[in-house]
Order: sequence, then C-alpha cells, then structure tokens
Amino acid sequence: MGDDVEEQRFTRADRTRHREKVRAGLEVLARMIAEDRFEAERPMSGLEVELNLIDDRFEPAMQNAQALAAIAAEEFQTELGRFNLEINVPPRELADDGLRWFEDFLRRAMVEADQKVSGARLVIIGILPTLRPEHAIMENLSANPRFSLLNEQVLQARGEDIVINIDGQEQLRLVSDSVMPEAACTSTQVHLQVSPDDFAPYWNAAQAIGAIQVAVGANSPYVFGRRLVDESRVPLFQQASDTRSEDLKAQGVRPRVWFGERWITSIYDLFEENSRYFAPLLPVISDEDPDAVLDSGGIPRLDELQLHNGTVYRWNRPVYDPAGGKPHLRVENRVLPAGPSVVDVLANAAFFAGLVRALAEADRPVWSQLDFRTAEENFNRGVRHGIGAEVVWPGVGEVPVTDLVLRKLLPVAYDGLRRWGVPENEADRLLGIIEKRCLSRINGATWQTAAVTRREQTGDDRNTALHRMLADYRDLMAAGDPVHSWPVD
Repeated sequence: MGDDVEEQRFTRADRTRHREKVRAGLEVLARMIAEDRFEAERPMSGLEVELNLIDDRFEPAMQNAQALAAIAAEEFQTELGRFNLEINVPPRELADDGLRWFEDFLRRAMVEADQKVSGARLVIIGILPTLRPEHAIMENLSANPRFSLLNEQVLQARGEDIVINIDGQEQLRLVSDSVMPEAACTSTQVHLQVSPDDFAPYWNAAQAIGAIQVAVGANSPYVFGRRLVDESRVPLFQQASDTRSEDLKAQGVRPRVWFGERWITSIYDLFEENSRYFAPLLPVISDEDPDAVLDSGGIPRLDELQLHNGTVYRWNRPVYDPAGGKPHLRVENRVLPAGPSVVDVLANAAFFAGLVRALAEADRPVWSQLDFRTAEENFNRGVRHGIGAEVVWPGVGEVPVTDLVLRKLLPVAYDGLRRWGVPENEADRLLGIIEKRCLSRINGATWQTAAVTRREQTGDDRNTALHRMLADYRDLMAAGDPVHSWPVD
C-alpha cells in the first residue's frame, strides 16, 4: 500500500503546496531523464505477495499485528485489513537462479511464518472465499495511520458511501461506509527495473498482455459468498477504491484504479497524467527542495511525486525509486492475484517477465498493431471469463486465450526468459506450468468453482462448501504443487 504516513489533517493550503511540489518533482524527473541519471546496467526484479490470515475454522483471522510481532522479519509488512499481510521478497536479478531463489525464499518465509504465528495460518489466494461483509468493516482496518487517512480521504472525495455493484454468474450489491471491501483483494506484484529509454516499450508490452495474464492466472471467483467473475478482485478493487461520485462518473472523470487510455512514449507521460487527472489523496509535504538536491549532486526523493503516484492504482504502475545509491525506474505489474501455490506465483511471474521482455524488444511492437481500446476490452474479457476468455491479437484475430498462449505466446516467453539469462531448464519448469494450465483449462478460479460446485451438488450449502473448499485449498497450497494438478474431490 506504499509508504507510511503520520495521522494528520490537511488544509486547502496543504493541497495547493502539495500540487506545486508534485509539479516541481515532475520537472526534476524530466531533467533526470534528460541527463541520464538512472541506474540500468544490472536490472533487478522484485516480487510482492499479499496474504490472508485464517483461523482454525477457515474464517479470516484479525491478527496481523500479532502475526507481525511473532514473525519479526522485515520482509513482512502490514496491509489494509487486519486479516492481511504482505511479503516483500528482496530484489534480485532474474539471470541464473534468480527465479528459483525467489521461489525458495517465498516458500521458506511462509513456512517459517506459519510456525511462528499462533492461532492463524497464511493463505495466498486472490479473495478469501470465507470473507463476509461483516468482516469488511472499519473496526477491522489495520492500525497503520496511512490506512485510516486513505479511508477518510477517499470518502471525503466521494462525498457519499461506497457502492459495490458487480454482475457475474451471480450478483453482488453492497454499500460500505469505508474502503474495507478493498482489503478482500490480495495480489501479486512483479517489479522489473528498466532504463528510461526502455520504460515505454516495457509498459506498453505489459498493458498489451494484461488480458492474457489475468485470464491464465485468475484466482478470485467468489466475493462475500457470491460467484461473480473469474477474477472478481479486479472489479471489486476498482469500485472499493473509487473516489468518484455518480455525477463525476457521468462527467467522465477518470477512476483511480485505471487501465489507462493510450500507449505511451515515456515514463514521464504516466507521472504527468497522474498529476493532471487526479487530486492528491494524501497531500503530505516534505522539506526537500528537489532542484537543490539534484544541483548538489544528490539523489532527490521526490516525496510528493512518489506519494501521489502511490495513490493512483494503475494495473501497470510506474515507479521511481531513489534507494540504493542511484535512482532507478520500474514497471510494477499489479494484474495478478495471489496464489494459488508458490510455484504458481513464480510461473505467473516468469510468464510475465519473459513475454514483456521479448515483446518490448521486438522489431515490430505489438502495440503498434493493437488498438489501445482493444487491449482494454481484452483485459475486461480476461477478468470476466478467465481461462475460457477469447481475445483479439494482431495477426490472429479473435482467438481463445489458451490457443493464443499455446501456439504463439509461450515461444515468445521462452525467448524473453533467455534474454534475461534464465537457464533453459528453469524456463521449461515454470513455463511448463503455464502450458499445462492451458492444456487442462484449469487455474485457481476454475479449481475453486469446480470444488464448490461439487460440494453443493452433494448437499452442502454455499457457506459450508466455501469453507470445505478453502480447507482443501490450504492443504494443497501448502503441499506446493501447481493448481492444474490439484484434485477436486
């Protein structure tokens, strides 16, 4: 959820000054790009996975503060709901054993955390299926002041309660007086460090394949007991974080959870759009003079620009990071849900990293052949239909996403991983999981749905079926095999 902030109240003068400093930060960012101030020689990658805590009844466990104290590891951090945690895997190059290292670190960290936490266990899943509306209330907001400030500012910007309205196989209608429904959404975020010159091709490629990612990796079919769409995390997050009232929507004001509206030519385009289209939610002002810092040979933090950027939730977000002695830029991919297993998480990450690199470096860019609105419509289809979606792709036309992956995109992803320096046997292992998912047409969403349907057919009510499904899911997740191999019985 971004950097911590202290609890405070904001004045109109604060908002004016904050906007001025965001614009000053934009000018400094443009200057840094022009002067080639960024680290790009040894590109690092990162991985963040959001987690749920459950008790022995497979209900959400409101214990993240106690869990963090017991785990006592800096990689684990708090998240929006008291039943959420996040693990930040330390950055590393993808070359050689990088992907295997990420996988081993994540698996070991989760096992050790489970052993240390009393009365709760960790689950990696897009939306916790046993979560109910009475869990997503203000009392279960995490204690971090950032979250209460965000909640206050979102509701103040809306001027009215948050309305959740999702139509899928079933329907969900919900009115909330807080942003807490957003806490139901747990994701995997993949970070790829790139040079300023490479950022636009990488971001455009990531946007083009967002539909493929969400379709193949869908793992969120149930929200508050309702079977909605295959990746219900996407519409739920969009609506739970929406700062627009109905009249602002009608006026065409852009949502803060945003696919975007065009291909870009520079990372500056995205930061400039964020500044121009979105009012600051957290107008915290630092004492940094970024021009003076840069003039003196230092690295500006660009605090206001970073904080504002962190409250615009693009599915592929630009990141400026001054850490580590030399600033760098990253594409943060936010499309993927958490889970189902650790190896599934890494297979999804490998598929993304390989595809993006190969497509970004292609002689004829895919985005020059694909209308942006078509890419967005593809994304919506992937969200709704998951691995059963049909998408439009250049040179192919409308095609089942499984056929597109098997016949065209897997070889592209293999080529991209080779360019990253990933060993052939590691690429075979992880991309083989994506291949088998597509051949079997089984991902997290289809497995969850099949498991619940089977139990309902034998007499369970929906609530019982969801609890029993989650019990099996947790055991299979812990065993570590990829989801396409999980039994339904």
